[in-house]
Amino acid sequence: MKMWSGRFRRPLDPEFERWQRSFDFDQRVLRYELAASGAHARALKNAGVLSSDELISILEGLRQIGRETASAEPIEDSEIEDVHHYVERQLVSLVGDLGYKLHSGHSRNEQIATDLRLYVRAAIDELRSQLAELCDAFLSRAGQAGSFAMPAYTHLQHAEPMLVAHWLLAYVEMFLRDADRLADCRKRVNFCPLGSGAVAGATLALDRAFIANELDFTAPTNNSVDAVSDRDFVLEFVNVLSLLALHLSRWAEEMILFSSQEFGFILLPEAYSTGSSAMPQKKNPDLPELVRGKTGRVIGAATALAVTLKGLPLAYNKDLQETQEPLFSATDTVLALLPLLTGFMKTVEFEYARMNDAAQSGFMNAWAAATYLVNHGVPSRLAHEQIGKAVKLCLEKQCELQGLTLDELRTLNPAFDESFYECLKLNCVLAIHDVIGGTAPERVRQALAVAKKKIESLREEVHAHA
Repeated sequence: MKMWSGRFRRPLDPEFERWQRSFDFDQRVLRYELAASGAHARALKNAGVLSSDELISILEGLRQIGRETASAEPIEDSEIEDVHHYVERQLVSLVGDLGYKLHSGHSRNEQIATDLRLYVRAAIDELRSQLAELCDAFLSRAGQAGSFAMPAYTHLQHAEPMLVAHWLLAYVEMFLRDADRLADCRKRVNFCPLGSGAVAGATLALDRAFIANELDFTAPTNNSVDAVSDRDFVLEFVNVLSLLALHLSRWAEEMILFSSQEFGFILLPEAYSTGSSAMPQKKNPDLPELVRGKTGRVIGAATALAVTLKGLPLAYNKDLQETQEPLFSATDTVLALLPLLTGFMKTVEFEYARMNDAAQSGFMNAWAAATYLVNHGVPSRLAHEQIGKAVKLCLEKQCELQGLTLDELRTLNPAFDESFYECLKLNCVLAIHDVIGGTAPERVRQALAVAKKKIESLREEVHAHA
């Protein structure tokens, strides 16, 4: 029996009935539907609609459905329209017509809105937990990198030397921001639509605050029309996922570049790489390439959601059914990626010697050289021009700045003396970046300690929601 069929004289067209069903994908929220149904049942008992014995029977029926469907195997049932229909039919099969009472004062519109909020909330908690592990992997490798340096790039050209640890901590900053965005999104997700009815509010005197508390929501939603039609939280969540995926893709691009023979900064872990069917020598960066590729899927999901929602009048419309698959796809994609990245970062090998050598060629100490002149009273713009001329002279002589003689340097500016050569050394070049957020070794040691505390705090927040 359909949940809505009373006023209809003819059955649905069979092809249309199969086409419009959502159970194939909305069974993903079955566990949340059962939890929400239990909270609604308790509210019905408090409102005098259910007796104590009836409540016990319904709750036990819901628990039995949960036990029977606990496996990850998809439920195959061609007669079921959606997850709400499935729970009602199963409950009636267990407790008889009493199962129909559960829908008193209830609507599928508020049910799916609640189920999706519970799903997104749980996904946020899982993602933040995985981000803590990923950040910890980056932090551990940053600590192991010690005093080794590498080139920093702008425009993908050699810019200045930086500590390898400083580079790795840049990703920690990105991922911690992603974790913060997820936490901020969770604040808006965590309001309960139950009691909103189909559009204008429940027709029974249900204690909505009680229901919200039962499900660990902050409070009930404030407006029933908005509650049943709102999918802002889905779009916001997937937009956060798209930005997280973008960060993962930037990491992937660097891993691909740095593992190439042209760079040679990293050795790809064999556990996350494959070879070529044609060229026996190849080791390909499959994991980073797939991470880069799957980012498009997540960004595409965000776009699909925005297009679906952009023209909908209030309140519920069947179009909202189309918001579920992009949500599930984006969530699954990112949840699958994060543990793989963590494993990759734990096992990837850094070619520290090569990175360190690369940090000492290509005039990456040029700004340090200009700073030397500034410290000797030369205006910054003039110092910049004079070091630029020194670089041009080096290119003609095919040497680095330290290869110029003092006489040659003094033709550019008499302020040069023997101390100039000391300022060009790698340790000195790193040390002059002595500001908060800079790559000076002491600043990086401080940043490692700060990052460790932030990751510990993230873990504590995740644990609090467990």
